[in-house]
Amino acid sequence: MRIGLQTWGSHGDVRPFLALAEGLQRAGHDVTLVITCVDSDAYGRLDSPSGLTIRVVASPVLGPEAAEAVGATVFETNDPMRQMAKIMRVAFAPVEDQMFAAAQRLCAECDAVIGHFFVSPLRVAAEAAGVPYVAVMLSHGGVPSAWSHPVPVPRMGKTGNRLLWWLTRLAINRALKPDINTLRARAGLPPVHDVVDEMWLSPLLTLVAVSPVIAEHQPDWPAAVQVSGFLDMPNIAVEGALPAGLDAFLAAGEAPIYMTLGSWMPADVDWQARTLQLLTEAARLAECRAIIQSADARGCGFASTNEVLYVQAAPHHAIFPRCFAVLHHGGAGTTQSATLAGKPSVVVPHISEQQHWGSELRRLGIAGKPVHRRKATPEKLAGLIRQARATPAMTVAAVAAATMMRREDGVATAVGMIERVLDGVKRQGTAG
Repeated sequence: MRIGLQTWGSHGDVRPFLALAEGLQRAGHDVTLVITCVDSDAYGRLDSPSGLTIRVVASPVLGPEAAEAVGATVFETNDPMRQMAKIMRVAFAPVEDQMFAAAQRLCAECDAVIGHFFVSPLRVAAEAAGVPYVAVMLSHGGVPSAWSHPVPVPRMGKTGNRLLWWLTRLAINRALKPDINTLRARAGLPPVHDVVDEMWLSPLLTLVAVSPVIAEHQPDWPAAVQVSGFLDMPNIAVEGALPAGLDAFLAAGEAPIYMTLGSWMPADVDWQARTLQLLTEAARLAECRAIIQSADARGCGFASTNEVLYVQAAPHHAIFPRCFAVLHHGGAGTTQSATLAGKPSVVVPHISEQQHWGSELRRLGIAGKPVHRRKATPEKLAGLIRQARATPAMTVAAVAAATMMRREDGVATAVGMIERVLDGVKRQGTAG
């Protein structure tokens, strides 16, 4: 089949789609992947080992000033709707027309399309063209259920969860529905009443690309919502290589903690320096060695020592297993990579989705209480680092989770699910 995929976001939103696209191409399909990356132009130079077609649209979306504006909003507030509104205004709306044009082209070329649940242009284009559409959710927190809730508060029972979801839907619809319905009107489609049910979830197939070790398939999820597992893949060039001094640093003392805030590490030199100071001081107070990821530590005035190694980038698969824990922002990919490495986490979320991941790791016993970046201090982070190092049960739980995760093949599972559903659509079309 000719299959098109489209994604938008940071590296954590691109990597799973690369993994899935490669898997579909290896399975014999003719695959095209469209990428709109918020903060990088690196994917335009990426070569596919399987020969899939990669198109990069309007990347990077954000310049340095816009990126700092988003970061400032996130730092100043813990209100997820205000955060979402800012991200939509500066990182999505300016390129929506280009993404929609790319989506229309995909739908004209392909027998079926697969999209990041947030990429409404593809869902609209597919519906207008009558092309089968599969959604991919990178977090299970976005699927409504009376057995779970989308916000990090204590468990409230089914009635409480339904109330939380009602409030969450209300806020999502208020924030996103006007723009989505404007796009639908342009395509000659009727308006939607609920963004989650009618745009984010596909009635054909919605893949939850999360390890079943972390994502519990809830009994009231729609039948089309299926947990495929983590869409993992080998290291790719944009993730960098192991730094030259890593082996010497590791051999010089005890195993370190790895610290990364991913795409949420500020690019602004002053702000990046303050963040590096926060992380460096936390490691000092915790009396542990650390590897700290930063695009320009030297430019911020930080130099590596026997106790702290600053790196620009490093492949998580290769470096996480060599550390005693991972401090990270709670992105879907980093969370699952740290767990797959069998390491406890210290989670410093910036947005509500990352807070959800931190809460899930705490539920599994492999992380302490998440500390939002806005409230993070060296003392609080050091306390969580000491907790991770001094609590053997955390490492035991992380190793147990990693053992189960290594038995999974999320890409193969997802490819099989997609093929079965699309074969069914094809048979129905033939019969009709």
